[in-house]
Amino acid sequence: MSIDDTIERLKQSSDFQCESLDNGRFKIELCYFTTLCDKAVIKKEAAHPFFHAEDASEYRERLSAALSCLKLDDDADPMPDLMRGYVLIRFDDASYSLEAAMAGNDKPLHATSEMTIQGPQTAFSEDVDTNLLLTRKRYPYPALVAEKRNLGKISQTKAYLVYDKEKCDPDVLRRAKGMLERIQADTVMAVGQLEALMTETKLRWFPTMVITERPDRVIFNLALGKIVILLDGTPYALVAPAVFYDFISAMDDMYQSFIVSRSLIIMRYIALLITIALPALYVAVVSYNPEIFRMQFALSVAGSRAAVPYPSFIEVIIMLFLIEALIEASLRLPSYIGSTATTVGGLILGQAAQMAGLVSSIMIIITSAVAISNFVVPINTMSFALRIAKYPLVLLASMFGLAGVVSGMFALALYVTNLENFGRPYFRLFLGEPSVAGYKESESD
Repeated sequence: MSIDDTIERLKQSSDFQCESLDNGRFKIELCYFTTLCDKAVIKKEAAHPFFHAEDASEYRERLSAALSCLKLDDDADPMPDLMRGYVLIRFDDASYSLEAAMAGNDKPLHATSEMTIQGPQTAFSEDVDTNLLLTRKRYPYPALVAEKRNLGKISQTKAYLVYDKEKCDPDVLRRAKGMLERIQADTVMAVGQLEALMTETKLRWFPTMVITERPDRVIFNLALGKIVILLDGTPYALVAPAVFYDFISAMDDMYQSFIVSRSLIIMRYIALLITIALPALYVAVVSYNPEIFRMQFALSVAGSRAAVPYPSFIEVIIMLFLIEALIEASLRLPSYIGSTATTVGGLILGQAAQMAGLVSSIMIIITSAVAISNFVVPINTMSFALRIAKYPLVLLASMFGLAGVVSGMFALALYVTNLENFGRPYFRLFLGEPSVAGYKESESD
């Protein structure tokens, strides 16, 4: 498509503007989108030199000297540049493309989903160049490489593949580049969508890449030899390859003493087991194996369920569904009313259900423990996966009792152990020092 055809096609848009300027010596034509371009940049880089140029050759030299201005060939299509906020400058059968994109939300944000007490409070912004600036500022190492990509056939979303070429595994880098090249989606809007597009199997359960908003987590993983993908339009970064431990660790663990940090990690693993297995254990013990309780506790549980008219399996499903609905409502409601509405709704709903004999009092305690334990996991994507993991165990417990729970936990452990991420083992419970030695050790094994 020629330049004239492109301009005629874009003139159908109200925000596309073509202006003719005349300084008495020669004329130029400026074509640009008013909603994408910064008029101050156009005035400084294009209009001001034009009115002070003696002839067209002098103006051409000034444009050629500008770092953000490129000369276009006669058969070049300026459409991609115009859609990214460039200005098309035409005169004397010559065309130039000048970068004048309007800055969007380029200010660093505050961390909201990955809170820390002692660490940095700054998060990424929605501008990918600002995010790359934050990364380079915190990782001033000459081996840091940032490769630019445009993802999405329609959106052409700008992205950077960032890695330390001295520490990054070449095989992991090759796999990551291949995954990015195979993306065929029309639009790429967020790193969560990008993770799904890069995942080889669509029937995935646990996340295999870390989605983070924290620059310090990105820097820490770059030092481990991992790859980071920064995407324009989202304040999150994608870190790969990830191991299971990455989703259980918080950045506060680096800022605490060894004993404190390891104790917190052990507490998170205990909370993980509670949120997965506690509902299933309740169903198995109440319905099939009450003999494992002491007599006094078994009588107490039986007494609390005396008024409940249906089996423990139905009771657990009802309460888990209600708590999932409350969690989802807290995420969708406006922030100024969400926490209040869900807290009051949960208290009233739980108390009313217990007084009406629909659920037992111990079931309310179990549901609360499961909900609280689920939020102990630092990374939200893993927290969402764990919310689903308890339902197959509840189903097995309702059919086979404790034997079903044990079999389900064993099958879940086999599934996670069998997972691979970029050709590397996924199930790793602890991490060593910041180096790539862990991956090399796994290869030698």
